[in-house]
Amino acid sequence: MAKTPAQRIKKHGANAAVPQHHLPPVINPTTDRTPQKAQNNSHLIVIAGVVASLFLFWYLHLLTLNQLTQLSGGQAMPDSMVGGFDQGFVEQLRGAMDSDARGQLSYVHKTAGMLFPLIFGFTWLLLIGTNVSKKSLRWALWALPLLFAVVRLWGNIVIDAMMSAGTLDAGQVALASGLTVAGWALLALSLVAGGVAVFLGRKATADSPTAGHVQP
Repeated sequence: MAKTPAQRIKKHGANAAVPQHHLPPVINPTTDRTPQKAQNNSHLIVIAGVVASLFLFWYLHLLTLNQLTQLSGGQAMPDSMVGGFDQGFVEQLRGAMDSDARGQLSYVHKTAGMLFPLIFGFTWLLLIGTNVSKKSLRWALWALPLLFAVVRLWGNIVIDAMMSAGTLDAGQVALASGLTVAGWALLALSLVAGGVAVFLGRKATADSPTAGHVQP
C-alpha cells in the first residue's frame, strides 16, 4: 500500500523522498486582456451602434414618418419639421388626422422614436469615451448626445399630448416646436462632436511613442 508523505518522513526522516505535486497554473496566458483588446472590443460595439443608428434614422424619418403623410393629406409629421411649426400648422394636421392616424404616430414614438435616440446616444457616449482622454473635454462632448436623447424623448411625449389634446394650447405647441428644433440641432452638434472625437483619437494614436512600432 502506498505510504503518505507523513508516513515516509516518520520512517526515513529527512532522507524521505516525498513526491512533489505541482498545481496547474490558474491563469491561462493566452487569455490575457490587454488594453489593445479592450479597445478593439469597444470599436466593434461602436461600429455596431453606428450601423443600428443609421438604420433607425432611415426607418424613422425617411420611411415611417414619411409614410404617415398618407394619413394626413400629405402634411409632414411634427418630428420632421427641422425649423419648427406654429399653431396653424398643428390645427391643420390635427384636422387631417383621425384618431387611428394619431395612434399610429404615438406608436411610432414609443418604438423607433424611442430606440433611435437611446441607441444613438449610447453609441456616441462610447465613441467619445474611447477617443477623448481629456476629462473636461470628454464631458463637454458627452453633454451633446445626452441632451439629444433627453430632448427627443421629451419631444415625443409633448407631441403626442399636443396631437391628442381636446383643445389645442399655444404654449404646448411652442414647447413641442422648440423641442423639435432643439432635437435636430443637438443631433447635428452630436455628429460634429463624434467627428472631433475620432480626429482626436487618431491624432493621439499617431502621436503615441509606440505608433508604427512593430513588436517581434
